[in-house]
Amino acid sequence: MSAPTQTPLSDVERGLVAGILIGEGSFGGDGKYPQITLRMHTRHETLFHWLQARFPRSRLYGPYDHGGRSYYQWMARGPVLAEDVLPVVESVLSEEVDAHVLGRIHEMRAKYAGFFAQYG
Repeated sequence: MSAPTQTPLSDVERGLVAGILIGEGSFGGDGKYPQITLRMHTRHETLFHWLQARFPRSRLYGPYDHGGRSYYQWMARGPVLAEDVLPVVESVLSEEVDAHVLGRIHEMRAKYAGFFAQYG
């Protein structure tokens, strides 16, 4: 079975993805692999399905309901992070847009340099 393929994003979709991840995403990793994680209330379910449709190799988890919170969690790691998601964010992000998130991405790239070296 072949891997799902990503449809090219429009400029508006690229900006929306980058904006959501810059504003709400977490850029880091688990110590072994880098990842971008997005966790939001279940009322944003349609947004999560929209993201999943645009990045079919990413993972959507939930809904979760614990600790008084109800949320979904979307994750991009492995090839989908390096080849699909991170290039979208980096094409929009700059010091002028959000220096903090840009710094987090630089930290992630440095900490997981071996992983990213596989993807040129």
